[in-house]
Amino acid sequence: MPVVRDLRVLLQLRDFRRLLAIRLLSQSADGVYQVALATYVVFSPEKQTSPAAIASAMAVLLLPYSLLGPFAGVLLDRWRRRQVLLYGNLLRTVLAVGTAVLIVASVPDWLFYASALSVTAVNRFVLAGLSAALPRVVDSRERLVMANSLSPTAGTLAATAGGGLSFIVRLAVPEGASSDAVVVLLGAAIYLCAGLTALRMPADLLGPEPAELQTRIRTALSETLAGLAAGLRHLVERRVAARALVSMTLMRFCYGALTVMVLMLCRYAWAKSEADGLALLGLAVGVSGAGFFAAAVFTPWAASRLGRLGWMAVCAASAAVLEPALGLTFEPVPILIAAFVLGLVTQGAKIATDTVVQSSVDDAYRGRIFSLYDVLFNIAFVGAAAVAALMLPPDGRSATLVVTVAAIYAATALAVAASRRQ
Repeated sequence: MPVVRDLRVLLQLRDFRRLLAIRLLSQSADGVYQVALATYVVFSPEKQTSPAAIASAMAVLLLPYSLLGPFAGVLLDRWRRRQVLLYGNLLRTVLAVGTAVLIVASVPDWLFYASALSVTAVNRFVLAGLSAALPRVVDSRERLVMANSLSPTAGTLAATAGGGLSFIVRLAVPEGASSDAVVVLLGAAIYLCAGLTALRMPADLLGPEPAELQTRIRTALSETLAGLAAGLRHLVERRVAARALVSMTLMRFCYGALTVMVLMLCRYAWAKSEADGLALLGLAVGVSGAGFFAAAVFTPWAASRLGRLGWMAVCAASAAVLEPALGLTFEPVPILIAAFVLGLVTQGAKIATDTVVQSSVDDAYRGRIFSLYDVLFNIAFVGAAAVAALMLPPDGRSATLVVTVAAIYAATALAVAASRRQ
């Protein structure tokens, strides 16, 4: 298989192997932690979850970081990225342990969300650092395309595997807050392993160059606004990258809205018990993960023949057709098929977008651009949850939401196709 051949080529690069190991451990811990939060918020027997409650949780977790993310990106271009990966994962270890303690203590929701927000903020910072560092561990533009196809997708699969492990542990231990705390502690242990793995890499390997480093935090913070403006100007000058980011943001919005719908279907429409709902949600996550893997297999081939923007247009158009055909049934089997399709097209478009951005922006700006990338992802997901809260009934069945998402996919496909022709 071409994907196996490409992986063998990349794994010959020692530094790529080490960066990939950090990504796999870090994102598998993300999967464990995020599923633990989801099950605690959505499937706890004492909680009567609604779409509005899910939207509120997403807003609390993601919007504050969306406001701070660009400022973190300026620092990311001034700090050694290897140190960011090391201390970021160690910090998440401590914060995740704190979250587990809060779950057992049954504290007010705002305190629990504050702890989860801290982990999520550092998480986005680490992911931006991983993406910005990737060009430093491959030796050619051609291999960068392969790395963008395999590395983020492998991370997504690791997150999916972590989520699956979280479901298994959650179902294996007795029900209650203590089971959620056990899963969070598992995520903390994996974060620790990711941080220790970063020690295998030289501190200066991942950049930026020493001349671009700013060791005085106060000086770096004072230049934040100017640096952010420079990053935005740089992105505007790279129009292909800017258009790709906007298109990916719209597809992320669609994926987020459908995620909330599936959560509600698993919680209230398809299952008679908490365990059944968790099992169905775990199956949906696994099927979507299979779609991510399929994207890693097909994207290099498709992008080489259609071009990166051409492949993005095909992904969006496929979703526009198949999502309503499968989603309007509101039955488990068609929805699970849709989860696979949307996993494939969403990850396929993301691989193309990552490559476009990395190839189009200068290394000195890459951290800022990827932080902005994450901010757009967060805002899109929160906005999707808010829209879903307005459209979804308690059982999650909403034809209006499904049709609206299909229309957004279609508009995105047309816009990307037009940009490609230009």
